[in-house]
Amino acid sequence: MKLVKDFEKELSKEKISDKEAEEAFIKILKWMGENPKREGLLETPKRLLKAYKEYFKGYNEDPKMLLKKTFGDVEGYDDMVVQKNISIQSHCEHHMAPIIGVAHVAYVPKEKVVGLSKLARLVEVFSKRLQTQERLTKQIATTLMEALDARGVAVSIDAAHHCMTMRGIKKEQATTVTNFYLGQFKDDLSYQNRYLRFIAK
Repeated sequence: MKLVKDFEKELSKEKISDKEAEEAFIKILKWMGENPKREGLLETPKRLLKAYKEYFKGYNEDPKMLLKKTFGDVEGYDDMVVQKNISIQSHCEHHMAPIIGVAHVAYVPKEKVVGLSKLARLVEVFSKRLQTQERLTKQIATTLMEALDARGVAVSIDAAHHCMTMRGIKKEQATTVTNFYLGQFKDDLSYQNRYLRFIAK
């Protein structure tokens, strides 16, 4: 049984060309009151296009494919695997403002483990999309749980949202913490508490 709906199916199938995107950026510059033909802005639409391709490259990657290769020879290891302080650079879907922070990911393997770099890559793929922190946390956890058929998964994110540090209420020191637990981490508080102690060190 799937833990969450398939978010990939909700993505737009309409293709916009690079030229159309650049023209949109030019219109935004004009809307701001700028002159896109002045020297300092002549290459800005191209630079923005290149930057946006990097910011949102997660739309071109399949997170499930990252976890396709697993390893079964773990010599009976059945305790939690914890990866801490994975940097996150995302953008909120409401204002397209940066979300900057760290993620902590843990899982308890059943019969297979995944390469350590793949945990960070999984965080990266979902981060490089327009997000809410709550959904980002859940997407990472549920994808990992389904791909590994793990005994349990825990994901925590601590991040600053520039939509509330640079605009609006402007609380510069505020950060947001989200947690999502599945399986053993949800059912057994001793696992959850051990995990929280690990990431607090």
